[in-house]
Amino acid sequence: MEDFTVDFYKEKSKESGALDMQVSSICEKDGVKKAYVTFSDGSRKAEGEIPKCVINNHEGFSEEEVRQLEEYMKTNLDMLKKMAAGINPLRAFMK
Repeated sequence: MEDFTVDFYKEKSKESGALDMQVSSICEKDGVKKAYVTFSDGSRKAEGEIPKCVINNHEGFSEEEVRQLEEYMKTNLDMLKKMAAGINPLRAFMK
């Protein structure tokens, strides 16, 4: 996985508006290609998958925040796919 920082919150009044985002390389299972996206801010974590753009597991996020994360994945699906496709698992492992 590679790390990225996303300014998820539009409100500037939030103290910690940035979430860390990790994107996995593309995986294939039963002929279906997918990648995993993880959002976290230290105390909360949400794991989702693309191209379905669904959060499969979350801790500490409200249902509204989960919905917003899913919407973020849908809106930025092309970018997330490019990020996943650009990850070389062997090179990432050697870091």
